[in-house]
Amino acid sequence: MHDSVIAQSILKDLKEYGEVKEANLEVGELFGIKPDHLVEHLNDVTDIKFNVEQTQSVVKCSCGFNGRAKIVERLHDFVLYECPKCEGEVEVISGDKIVIKEVKCA
Repeated sequence: MHDSVIAQSILKDLKEYGEVKEANLEVGELFGIKPDHLVEHLNDVTDIKFNVEQTQSVVKCSCGFNGRAKIVERLHDFVLYECPKCEGEVEVISGDKIVIKEVKCA
């Protein structure tokens, strides 16, 4: 269900562009869906061609660490992560969203 809701949200955003034939998306590694699962759900409901790339996270920690988060556990709809230096909570700078990077219209 979670994956279908995400797919529908992306399609809603793409409607702003008119008749879309292809879209390039970036899925952050901390977002709760794997790129291949997202494409699967999108292909179930539309003929738009999707090119999906997973992007690495960038986080900031109070210990001074700035860089990629350590992924502790990845389940179907969420990702548990921490600071790789101190194992503390981090502030996510990037890598926790889906971004529409490019759209090609008919």
